[in-house]
Amino acid sequence: MTALVESSEGDVNAGPARDAYQAAYLDRPTRDLLAADAAVFLHQSLSTPCLNVISHASGSTIEDMGGRRFLDFHANAVNQVGFANPRVLDAIRAQMDVLVYAPRRYTNETAVALAQCLTELAPGDLSRVLFTTSGATAISAAVQLARVATGRHKTISLWDSFHGATLDTISLGGEPSFRAGIGPLMPGAGLVPPPDPWRCPLGCRARSGACDLTCADYLEYVLEHEGDVAAVVAETVRSTPVIPPMDYWKAVRAACDRHGVLLILDEIPNGLGRTGSLFSCDSFGVLPDILVLGKGLGGGVMPLAAVVAREGLNIAGARSIGHFTHEKNPVSCAAGLAVLAELTERDLPGRARTMGAAALSRLQSIAAAQPLVGEVRGIGLLMGVVMARHRDGRAASDVAEAVMYAALARGLSFKVTMGDVLQLTPPLTVTDDEMERALAILEESLTEVASHWPDTGGATIAH
Repeated sequence: MTALVESSEGDVNAGPARDAYQAAYLDRPTRDLLAADAAVFLHQSLSTPCLNVISHASGSTIEDMGGRRFLDFHANAVNQVGFANPRVLDAIRAQMDVLVYAPRRYTNETAVALAQCLTELAPGDLSRVLFTTSGATAISAAVQLARVATGRHKTISLWDSFHGATLDTISLGGEPSFRAGIGPLMPGAGLVPPPDPWRCPLGCRARSGACDLTCADYLEYVLEHEGDVAAVVAETVRSTPVIPPMDYWKAVRAACDRHGVLLILDEIPNGLGRTGSLFSCDSFGVLPDILVLGKGLGGGVMPLAAVVAREGLNIAGARSIGHFTHEKNPVSCAAGLAVLAELTERDLPGRARTMGAAALSRLQSIAAAQPLVGEVRGIGLLMGVVMARHRDGRAASDVAEAVMYAALARGLSFKVTMGDVLQLTPPLTVTDDEMERALAILEESLTEVASHWPDTGGATIAH
C-alpha cells in the first residue's frame, strides 16, 4: 500500500490525521472496503491500517477507487520501469501462452536466458545465479552459501538496515520494529554502526563535519576479534536514503579480504538503475562476492529476486540452498528479461543519474527556503527530505506526517521512513513534467504545513 508512514518505533499511520484525510477524500465504498480489509487480514505494523484502496496503476500514476489520481513516488521500490510497463506485460502474456511453470530439476529457455543476461550485465566474475520469489529468501540463500563456502556461521550487518521480514532476515536487519519482542533471533548475527554521515553514532560529524570512516574501522575491529565471520551483509545504499562515503565500500571490501569474509551486497530495492548505475555497487567501485537483487526485477508484476555470485562460489552442489517451488518460473523470468531490456536499451540508469541530479538540486533550493527541512540527500532517483525538530517540542515525525497528508491531498504519494524522512522513489521512466509537478506539490505542501506550524524559526536538524 502506498503512502505509509514508517519509523523505527512502528507504524504511526493510524490516528486523527489519517481519519481526517479519509473523511475528507474517501467515499463510502472505499471506507467500507478498508473496513473489510481490517476485519480479515492479520494486523501488523507498517502494513495496517491501510490508507486507501488502489484500483489502477500505470506508469508513474496510481488511481484510487474514487477516481483520484496520484503521482506515486513510493511503490515499495518495485517501479523502476513504471507500473504496467507494456513491454513487461507483453512478455508475460506471450510466455503464458507457451509455458507457465517448470518443476524443480527441469529448466526452461526463459529462465536460462534471464540468468545469462544477468551474468553478462553483472560486474566482475559474478557469473552464477539463483532465482527466488522474494528478496528475503534470496538473502537467506546468499547467507547459506556464505556459510557453506567459509565453514563459518557468523554474519555482520548494520544497525537500521532492512533485509526482509523472515526470522533469519530480521536477525540480519537492524530496525527495532522488526526485531523487538520476537524472541531469540538467528545465532551469530552481529550488527555494527552504519556509514550514516547524517546521524553518525560514532561522532564523526561532530568531530569533522563528515564521515571519516570510523565505522569501517569499527567493522574491521569486529571482524578481527570475532575471527569466524562468514559474511558481511549490507545494503549498498540504504533506502532512507543513506549514501555511504565513496571510500566506505572499498575499505570494507579490503577488510573482508584480509579476514577471509565474504561481502554480500543487498540491492533488492535500490539496484537495477535507481542510483544511476545498473548496479549500485558500480557507483562505489566495489565488487561483492554475492549480489542480491529483487523487487523491480519482476517489473512490479511478478515476485522475483536473484542471487548473483562469483564463479568460485559454485561449491554447494550437494546442498539445497535454494530449493524453491518457483525457482525457475518462466513467467517471472519473462518479466525479468523485459525489465533488463527496458533498463539497458532505454538507458534508464543514465536517465536516473541525470534527472536525479537535477531533482536533487531543485530539492536543495526548496529546502533553503523551507524552515521545516533539516537537509536533503539523494543519489540518482533515490531521494530523501529530512524534517527538522523544533523548539516547541513537536517531533520531526509529526511534521513529516503533516507534509505527507498535505501532499496526498494535492495528488502526490510517497513514504515517510525512519519517522522523519520523506522518501521519494519515482519510476525511472518518470517524465520531466511529472517530476516538476511532484516537486511543486512537495514545495506547496511544505509551505502549507509551515504556515500552521508554530516557531518554525527554531528548526534544527533532527539527529
